[in-house]
Amino acid sequence: MSILGSLPMRLLLGVILGMGVGLSVGEGVMQVILTVKSLLGQLINFCVPLIIIGFIAPSITRLGQHASVMLRVAITIAYVSSIGAAFFSTAAGYTLIPFLNITPTVDGLKELPKLLFDLKIAPVMSVMSALVLSVLIGLAAAWTKSETIIKCLEEFQQIVLAIVTRVVIAILPVFIACTFCGLAYEGAITKQLPVFLIVVLIVMAGHYIWLTLLYLLAGAYAGANPMNVVKHYGPAYITAVGTMSSAATLAVALKCALKSTVLRKDLVNFGIPLFANIHLCGSVLTEVFFVMVVSQVLYGTLPTVGTMVLFCLLLGVFAIGAPGVPGGTVMASLGLIISVLGFDATGTALMLTIFALQDSFGTACNVTGDGALTLMLTGYAKKHGIDEVKEVGLL
Repeated sequence: MSILGSLPMRLLLGVILGMGVGLSVGEGVMQVILTVKSLLGQLINFCVPLIIIGFIAPSITRLGQHASVMLRVAITIAYVSSIGAAFFSTAAGYTLIPFLNITPTVDGLKELPKLLFDLKIAPVMSVMSALVLSVLIGLAAAWTKSETIIKCLEEFQQIVLAIVTRVVIAILPVFIACTFCGLAYEGAITKQLPVFLIVVLIVMAGHYIWLTLLYLLAGAYAGANPMNVVKHYGPAYITAVGTMSSAATLAVALKCALKSTVLRKDLVNFGIPLFANIHLCGSVLTEVFFVMVVSQVLYGTLPTVGTMVLFCLLLGVFAIGAPGVPGGTVMASLGLIISVLGFDATGTALMLTIFALQDSFGTACNVTGDGALTLMLTGYAKKHGIDEVKEVGLL
């Protein structure tokens, strides 16, 4: 796919086009645009419960089928890394966001016109019902080893991925254009655009700080020099920036990790493919900081500490179940953004946009961090006398 055809570029074009239209059109045209936005938002919200079930339940069944010691260790350190990044980002948010001089968009804005009509497309179930159903079905299918249900969940995930790719992602640039058109018409975007540029730079700095911490901890635990891993990860980092997908970067990441002299080869073949799907520290760090900024921009306040703690703990679980595809983390966690943080369609759209525009760097952080976790696995195997398997295929 060319750069012009990539999702970030299409979203960026949607943002630019929407802002241009919003600054120049009258009330009649805005009525049409807002009606289209409402319809597309209803369709996206309808898909949210399907996305939750399609992403979470099959992931739980897969983990239940391979409950080995090393797998449990891998899942544990991936979860700890993700929620650690989330809490680090939360602390940074409470520390830095008040100094960004963000003014709520409700101050001195132009009133939006009413919709031409309001068509309600109700989701098949609530977000929380989808969350509970996903967990219960996934666990029960793993406990009972129900091959029929497990196969159905796998196929349902493919169906949902097709819906995400061909419907949600396809209409997202249009929805984003309509959203930014409304923000520009109100006058909000001219106030807040510089803030978002600063926020992206802050998040990227956070990625490097978290990677440094991960590798220092991994090196100390394994008793090895972490630079013997990091120095090989340049091609994987660049590939991740270009593909925005941990899954698409997997082949390059494996080659990079296998060059390291301090990583066990069998654990590279085991850990790197696994972490590509369950370790999303960079994406989690990004999402947490962004939801706090969006909350301040749209609703005039940061979420409470208790709300953010709950969001971070649940987001770590959802990161394990998220697919390693562009935007997988934020797509899998849409239910949390809506149910825990209380975001409306505008907040969700703004969150999706700014997340997608820098998703490539979050993915690069995820991929590079996988090397640190594999070093931890190597240290664990060494400390517990787990022998190396000389011949092993990819998991």
